Amino acid sequence: MCGIFCCYNRQGDLAAYRPRAIACSKKQRHRGPDWSGTYTAKDSVLVHERLAIVGVDSGAQPLVTEDEQIVLAVNGEIYNHIALRKSLKNPAKFKTHSDCEVIMHLYKEHGTGVCNLLDGFFSFVLVDQSTTPSRLIAARDPIGVTTLYWGWNTAAPETLYFASELKCIQDDCDVVKTFPPGHFYDSNTGKVERYFNPSWWNTDVEPIPHNPVDYTLIRTTLEDAVRKRLMSEVPYGVLLSGGLDSSLIAAIAARETDKLAAEQERLRKEHRLARERGEAVGEEAPLASWPQLHSFAIGLEGAPDLIAARKAADSLGTIHHEYHFTVQEGLDAIPEVIYHLETFDVTTVRASTPMYLLSRKIKAMGVKMVLSGEGSDEIFGGYLYFHAAPNAEDFHRELIKRVKNLNTADCLRANKSTMAWGLEARVPFLDKKFLDVCMNIDAKYKMFSKGSSQQVDEDGRPKMEKYIIRKAFDIAPDGKPYLPDSILWRQKEQFSDGVGYSWIDGMKEYSAASISDEQFAKRAERFPYQTPDTKEAYWIREIFDQQFPSQAAAETAVRWVPKQEWGVSSDPSGRAVAIHTAAYEGGANGQ
Repeated sequence: MCGIFCCYNRQGDLAAYRPRAIACSKKQRHRGPDWSGTYTAKDSVLVHERLAIVGVDSGAQPLVTEDEQIVLAVNGEIYNHIALRKSLKNPAKFKTHSDCEVIMHLYKEHGTGVCNLLDGFFSFVLVDQSTTPSRLIAARDPIGVTTLYWGWNTAAPETLYFASELKCIQDDCDVVKTFPPGHFYDSNTGKVERYFNPSWWNTDVEPIPHNPVDYTLIRTTLEDAVRKRLMSEVPYGVLLSGGLDSSLIAAIAARETDKLAAEQERLRKEHRLARERGEAVGEEAPLASWPQLHSFAIGLEGAPDLIAARKAADSLGTIHHEYHFTVQEGLDAIPEVIYHLETFDVTTVRASTPMYLLSRKIKAMGVKMVLSGEGSDEIFGGYLYFHAAPNAEDFHRELIKRVKNLNTADCLRANKSTMAWGLEARVPFLDKKFLDVCMNIDAKYKMFSKGSSQQVDEDGRPKMEKYIIRKAFDIAPDGKPYLPDSILWRQKEQFSDGVGYSWIDGMKEYSAASISDEQFAKRAERFPYQTPDTKEAYWIREIFDQQFPSQAAAETAVRWVPKQEWGVSSDPSGRAVAIHTAAYEGGANGQ
């Protein structure tokens, strides 16, 4: 991922405005520490902060077509770029090895239809200078793995601003909005339109899906999703919390890395023998990872996640890196975390702080890309409060709601916590094909219970949360287990709980001491919009407001709580759900 900035249809002297555009984009330079590029079009200025992962030597942006009519700035990765190049009807001259350059040529042939052709995660701004005024197309990936904001001034609404982070445009706009995932904006129409319309998306129109479970299809589709996300020319690793989701991704990545290493060694031998025979050989394809996969975990001393991550790493044979932080170190980092997150959602801040600290350690090792496990809980109903769903239809509707809001929570956390240090997180569970397979499964197969009421299958496996994804990876085709049972059938822990229960407790205690009863009693006066309901939320909101003081900025943040209609706690911590304890007491967590 990178950082993009665009000021479109700017009136006046663009050359004089250019330094201002660069200064605005500089606020997100942490996203792209490798290089900065700026292009002044006839009525727009585009700036790009680059994190080089593919096309390292020749992929600098903004990208410009040979005739200089089309200018493009992209944040993201396009996994099917090679196939898309081959699909072009008209021959195109490519100037770089960037996976993003093909977007410009696809636009020439398909217009805004380009969005549905892309397999990857992306936010982009494209300016077509062949018209007057220039035509601008802006788009964001289907689920919102990447971030994108846009805004304008009511006094001059014809000039639009786009950026990967809110902080770049908040001072120049009195209207700021989160650009919606799965949509594009076309200046020719002045409309924002949805392009991502899978069959499972709109439960008000489409019937609730009733497809049976195909365990083999679930497994192979996720394996494909991981495989394509290993597209890299730089070292990569995996985030490994020891929970089910990150461990599954790590297990698949470890297998794929072994295959890549074996293939690389075969090619090296062929090249060596060819040189010994005096034959000409081409360049060796670089091995993007180390010969052995590296995994990374963080937590308080003795945290549940650290213990589980060690077990997973040992079984997978990864080179494992374990880091510790203290509650005080986490508290000290929170103002920085909120600055990067640009939200005041308590759940997101809780979980982002350890991820932010871990990302700094990973980047210090020279790693630029990691795989992560976000999305699985939303797809399969892994959050423990889902046990209270009254029926399959309500269960499914809540899944859809959670997937639609991923861009405000887990995707935002994964993107900004890592990109704060120039580290890219890729999320295989949110692959379009994997979503299509799993979101069309009848939700009755995803429902679960806990404690004494928990059922088991014919193999004695507990019908626990995310049962079907666990079952899909229970037995590998080669007979080699993907994961130990203690990991594959481990109960769900929220990431902010798993790094050590003292972390959330410490946040609550600190905020209780920092926010007086008098302050909290007047919270509605202080924050009439999305009034905080706990001292922890008040404290976080105060920090946010100091850095992003406008009402427009506050309106881009979304707070999340579990579905109250199901009679569960409003505290997003997994421990606040009664069955968290019941599961352990009943011994029904598969361990």
